Amino acid sequence: MKLTKRTVTVITAAAAGLAVTAAGPAAAAAPATQAAPAGVGVTATIPVGDSPIGVATDQRTNAIYVANSVSGSVSVISGLTNTVIATVPVGTNPEAIAADPDTNTVYTANYESATVSAISGQTNTVTDTIPVGAYPVSIAADPATDTIYVGNNISASSGTVSVINGSTGTVTATIPVAAAPGGIAVDPTTNTVYVSSAEASEVSVISGQTDSVTATVAVGLTPEGVAVDAPTNTVYVTSEHDNTVSVISGQTDTVTATVAVGRLPEGIATDARTDTIYVTNSFISNNKPRTVSVINGSTNAVTATVSVGVEPIGVATDPLTNSIYVANTQSDTVSVLTHS
Repeated sequence: MKLTKRTVTVITAAAAGLAVTAAGPAAAAAPATQAAPAGVGVTATIPVGDSPIGVATDQRTNAIYVANSVSGSVSVISGLTNTVIATVPVGTNPEAIAADPDTNTVYTANYESATVSAISGQTNTVTDTIPVGAYPVSIAADPATDTIYVGNNISASSGTVSVINGSTGTVTATIPVAAAPGGIAVDPTTNTVYVSSAEASEVSVISGQTDSVTATVAVGLTPEGVAVDAPTNTVYVTSEHDNTVSVISGQTDTVTATVAVGRLPEGIATDARTDTIYVTNSFISNNKPRTVSVINGSTNAVTATVSVGVEPIGVATDPLTNSIYVANTQSDTVSVLTHS
């Protein structure tokens, strides 16, 4: 098994035997695996670099960007042909990636380099390298304010969020959060940032206007992925060692539901057009393919479980094409799912 930085973190947490009580309504028993209904399934499998972890989409250009951690590169995929059209070298161990469609710029969080690489979507070249905090592990972009947020895993007891001005490529603020900020997402409508902390089992709520933490929300054990559904003002957070997704109201900053999914849920993405949430279940067993749980946002029920590659982690959606992209870390591939 290839040990990426993220894999080591998961193994360490599991070995520690940590346990907490999840906030909000109790999760139901894990749903039995069911075949994906017609219209939900893998339509292509694309080879990429070594140990792909993060994935992002640019809906305006129909391009998909994949951060390959061990290769230290970004694979650029054409959504039209499902082929890699460029490979861009970045920093060491890129763990996360985000795209700003308004500026046609892509950003990678380079874990070992303690930098963010800015990539031009027009030329597929690195145009800037921005120093941030130690061990950046998560990243998100707010197109409405041209701001990039980076979660830095500073130490075992502390974390920070670097706030980057996309126009100048400079860090304008550093916000203290709890340790291991493994997931980060932005709601452009409310100018709010949500950051998970695997160590504290909580989500920090940050005001994009004041660059300060306004609330913390207790969630399940070892939260990682965070996704926002702006039209419903809802936040979704995966909890790896509870095997659940916490559903948070963005209005009240409280957990309103807890959804049982597969083993070691990690990545999460939303499709606002269909009110659907996609969760990667990354548990590795005998190098077998793992799954993606599909959740109905209206009912908070798992409606399908789709087999993908080995150790799926990153996931991103393109609502314009009804496509979902999953980075399979151990398979060195991206699975393309369609949901019609």
